[in-house]
Amino acid sequence: MHPAARALIFLVAYAVPALARADQPPLAEAMKRGLVGKPAAARTLSTMQWNREQRAALDKSEALMQRALREPGLLAQYETMRERYAADDNRVFRMVFGQYLSWFQTFVGDYDAARASFSIAQVAQPDDAPAPAADGFNAVAAADPILQLARGRQAIFFNESHSAPVTRTLTVELLAQLRAQGFDWFAAETLSPASAKDLEHGYPPASSGFYVNEPICGEMVRAALRLGYHVVAYDAEEGDSNARERAGAQILYDKVFKRDPAARLVVNAGFSHIQKSGAHLGGKSMAEVFHAISGIEPLSVEQTMLTEHARSADDHPYYRAAMAAAHPNGPFVYANAAGNVWTLKPGRYDVSVFFPPQSSIDGRPDWLSLGGRRQPYALTDADCLQRFPCLVQAHYAAEGEDAVAADRVAFEAASHSRLYLFPGSYRITALDRAGKIISERAVHIEAATP
Repeated sequence: MHPAARALIFLVAYAVPALARADQPPLAEAMKRGLVGKPAAARTLSTMQWNREQRAALDKSEALMQRALREPGLLAQYETMRERYAADDNRVFRMVFGQYLSWFQTFVGDYDAARASFSIAQVAQPDDAPAPAADGFNAVAAADPILQLARGRQAIFFNESHSAPVTRTLTVELLAQLRAQGFDWFAAETLSPASAKDLEHGYPPASSGFYVNEPICGEMVRAALRLGYHVVAYDAEEGDSNARERAGAQILYDKVFKRDPAARLVVNAGFSHIQKSGAHLGGKSMAEVFHAISGIEPLSVEQTMLTEHARSADDHPYYRAAMAAAHPNGPFVYANAAGNVWTLKPGRYDVSVFFPPQSSIDGRPDWLSLGGRRQPYALTDADCLQRFPCLVQAHYAAEGEDAVAADRVAFEAASHSRLYLFPGSYRITALDRAGKIISERAVHIEAATP
């Protein structure tokens, strides 16, 4: 089974509102446990028929992705996934396959399409904390409060939504400042067990992990390497969900703290793997097991629940209220005068991060600038030489051909777009569907004028 098949496959909002939450079980587990309800369009189906359709959709989605991965290159893989989605209008299939498709859409830089293909509705829940404004909290930029919370801690766990790379941006931003605080180990769920050898050259190749193929995820791993973190993989590939949580926690302890009891660790994981308490697939989460094994309570930073959705009705009510008030331009949290921070899920997570609505230019979201540190670089379809579809990507000039691109844009027809790049030298390469080079040129991105 491909590593991506072990990701959390959640139900989209229009299908099962009660389960479409970032702290709910993955689809495969929910089906096994009989927790999945029926959308209005499926009310005529018996429970047995509904469960059977979902299992069939999951099996079909996995088979289609495995077939796509045999295509020669990322563009062909993406186009194949898109074509398979368009060819089947079965609502249950699209509910499941939409998440698979969304991963490949992020890989080729089409983040708006990924958000439309898959997102998790955030409905108000009984265990939500009171709204932050009601308790005297004010919105402040996320970096400083989180860095203050991290002081003296041995482990900080960030989560992400694999289909929404905006939830990786704050982690990328904070890695340098956490390194300055003394954090010296970095672990990411996406990294494969064999990634240690893959990362020896100091940059992330595509072979180092499935989600690493998304450019912001690649920048996260690249930043950790450049900053001198010891980078490790921890995710377990075999066993059921509870076995995976236990094994991942044990691997983190064995690879990091068993070797270096004074280590300070930053972890990037998906969704509820970082929750510190509460039911998790009938067992305990990776973070809770890690605490029990190591005696180290991680700082848990939740980043997946308070984001903008393709449909505003899917936003959490607190999110809509926060966006209607004054707030920072980038990721923010709520803090009070006493220095306390607000969390949507007390006891489960230590702090909740809000990501403001994006603005897009040429179809590319503004958060790709990573707080203004990456510069926009205008593109047209000229690199494609009228051969469509075409994938235009930028690689760091000093890195090998196997490196994950710094940014990518897919052209389906004559158009214009932009890349977002750190100052430095790059190779801009255009590839056709067969993975053949159409054109290649060198560019240098200057630092922005203060």
